[in-house]
Amino acid sequence: MPRSRRYRKKQNQVKPEWGKNNPQSKVKNRKMMILVGVIAIVAVIITAFFAMGPNGLFSNPSASPSPTPSPSPSATPTPIVTLPPNVEPITTPQNEYRSNGTIVLLETSMGNITIQMREDKPITRSNFVNLVQQGLYDNTIFHRVIAGFMIQGGNTGTNVAQIVDEIGSDNVNFNGTIAMAKTNNPNSATSQFFVNVADNGNNIIDDAGTRFDTVYTVFGRVIDGMDTVMKISQVPTVLNSVGENSQPQQTITLLRALVVTN
Repeated sequence: MPRSRRYRKKQNQVKPEWGKNNPQSKVKNRKMMILVGVIAIVAVIITAFFAMGPNGLFSNPSASPSPTPSPSPSATPTPIVTLPPNVEPITTPQNEYRSNGTIVLLETSMGNITIQMREDKPITRSNFVNLVQQGLYDNTIFHRVIAGFMIQGGNTGTNVAQIVDEIGSDNVNFNGTIAMAKTNNPNSATSQFFVNVADNGNNIIDDAGTRFDTVYTVFGRVIDGMDTVMKISQVPTVLNSVGENSQPQQTITLLRALVVTN
């Protein structure tokens, strides 16, 4: 039976594949692609996180250790200087010296001088030791030298506070003792000191007509290096600014002063 022209036309049409050009399919495919993309991004982030280790994305940079840590700045350590084995602290007179008393080493350009501090002059001793520990004596000079009398140093070039005199009844400037230099005024000692190279007791009268032992506080004694003291005292001298023949022709430097442990 002949079929209608309309039927034949439908029969001759090619049917589209299922889902092709279907709007619903396109939406589903787009969602699937977005989901796959999100999963891929998350996977990359997780991989990067573990690859970075403890310094990962959420770590605190300030708390993370540096791969090449630099040492933190610190104060210059105080050198430890020990007393030479052939040098023994003095213990007499008992009220002046003791075996574990304070000892100071003066390293000079002509050799070392070791001085033990008196225990009965606490103000003068503390002042001297504090200046040593501050490094104020380092790289200063012995600016006044008189053979058969004394050598003088400690002009630090710094404004140091004055201290009170500690004279006492047993204040004797004999050979090898160290005392504070000062002006003619009482309680005017600051940083300058001198080492006696002779017995400069009350038989010596200073420029003001005052006897030595009643003016200049003796606060210690050389226990090693007296030969260095004598060498310094005997260097050639010229007139200084006040006309005294006491200025060394050569520079004699106090390179460093250190507190010694014993």
